[in-house]
Amino acid sequence: MDVGGYDDNAVDEGDALPDKVQELAEASVPTSLKGVRACMRCGLLKTLDQFLEYGCDNCPFLDMAGNHERCNMCTTAFYEGQVAVMDPGESWTAKWLRVDEFLPGVYAIAVTGQLDKDIEGEIANRGGRWRCRPVGSDQNEIQS
Repeated sequence: MDVGGYDDNAVDEGDALPDKVQELAEASVPTSLKGVRACMRCGLLKTLDQFLEYGCDNCPFLDMAGNHERCNMCTTAFYEGQVAVMDPGESWTAKWLRVDEFLPGVYAIAVTGQLDKDIEGEIANRGGRWRCRPVGSDQNEIQS
């Protein structure tokens, strides 16, 4: 007797996932709650090991993958709050945090730290902005 339940055999192994589902499946999330750091440019949260292995998904030009010194220069352990962003383009929270142009993932609400002047110059030359703020600065100010 079939009661209309889910049939594991109904989904063919060769069926492709919808684009949105595939994008969410590739979202970057921290693999641990210990040692989480925020990218000082975009606020993406990952562990230091994840930044070392993959770099920042939103900021590949920062060349953090495989470079421990660069990871320490471009990430910080000082951030406030976290929010999981599943659909950045449609999320009002992502728009409020100014991460609506970035990939799905877990983001810091506020990031505290100071990027190296050379890195700030590199980001500015690309027409980008960064989310970190120096210690003691206005909490609502976002660097541009």
